[in-house]
Amino acid sequence: DGSLLETDDNLLLIETNKDAPNGRVIAVDPQLPDPGQWIDVIPEGEFVLNASSGAGFLFAEYMVDAISRVTQFDLKGRMIRNIELPDLGTASGFSGEKDQEALYFTFTNYRIAPAIFALDPKRGKTTLFRASQSPFDGNRFKTEQVFFNSRDGTRIPMIITYAKGTRLNGTTPTLLYGYGGFDISIRPRFSSTVAAWLELGGIYAVPNIRGGGEYGKRWHIAGTKTQKQNVFDDFIGAAEFLIENKYTSSNKLAIQGGSNGGLLVGACMTQRPDLFAVAFPAVGVLDMLRYHKFTIGWAWATDYGRSDDPIAFKYLKEYSPLHNVKPVAYPATMVTTADHDDRVVPAHSFKFISEVQDKHTGENPVLIRIETSAGHGAGKPTSKQIEEAADILSFMLYNTGDSFNSPLKG
Repeated sequence: DGSLLETDDNLLLIETNKDAPNGRVIAVDPQLPDPGQWIDVIPEGEFVLNASSGAGFLFAEYMVDAISRVTQFDLKGRMIRNIELPDLGTASGFSGEKDQEALYFTFTNYRIAPAIFALDPKRGKTTLFRASQSPFDGNRFKTEQVFFNSRDGTRIPMIITYAKGTRLNGTTPTLLYGYGGFDISIRPRFSSTVAAWLELGGIYAVPNIRGGGEYGKRWHIAGTKTQKQNVFDDFIGAAEFLIENKYTSSNKLAIQGGSNGGLLVGACMTQRPDLFAVAFPAVGVLDMLRYHKFTIGWAWATDYGRSDDPIAFKYLKEYSPLHNVKPVAYPATMVTTADHDDRVVPAHSFKFISEVQDKHTGENPVLIRIETSAGHGAGKPTSKQIEEAADILSFMLYNTGDSFNSPLKG
């Protein structure tokens, strides 16, 4: 893939991932387009690059441990400066015409609703141009990044957001969210539901587990097919880190994920039912032996493999949530799906909750919430989103005990 960014002295400045999976910027003479004649302007680096141009400069937004780091270059590739960002989060934009005096970029994370900042490219100074109209006050919260080692020693980053003044004594209800698949990077972004959870005084934690694209192709591949267990180990490692470091405890910890993330939650709750208080598998891929037989399921074999291959059958059966429900006590579980989901058919959720209800030996509620006249999630009306979020947050508070002392109260 390639895209034209700018022209300089009759050269085309192009961002490309040819021979550079993490991306690079090259200068190409249109009279000599052969790849042997290309000149590296911003060579491929350790981190995934997203480049833009404006005001006669190049801007390289690098995804460093899932967080934006933005470096300004001149059109020859000489570094000018690193751009100061408001917090740990996701920045995008920085593009404009060659003669623009000011450039604009958007910044967001789990506590900052998307805001537009102005950049003076000559001095490198940034100022808030337009704040979000969200009533949520992100200044009462803090975002931090931690690192922990997974089961095989791989270093995993995690972003944790919570109210300033929270006492880390193991008593705060915590929502741990993950995805881990299909080369999708889970980068800091604002969510009204997460904001509501933070306002209640809860902790929100997102580990950047393998299977995603946070460190490029190698990170994705390390969470696929025969290596898919790495994804679950990373997520379990995140839960153990939060407990060991007194952010929360197992009787206050909920896990959440949707689609491939629903598989993640289903696998982790069947592998470590003791570790979590609450589980929210949403529109999950839960029958790993038959998923490829329904709607678009066949397309996911690139990450999962297919059970008609004997090697894949063996590892799929080892972690398939549906096939690993045992007679034990499970966390309080609310499976969520919709009757018209044509991507991950609701049969996955129906079969899984039936197995859990049949074999569950504990007292925790294990139930399913089925939305009607809705699909996989995109385009869901605001009213239905609010109803579902209210059900999820109240289910979590009820099953972790809602008596925690939020520093925001009073």
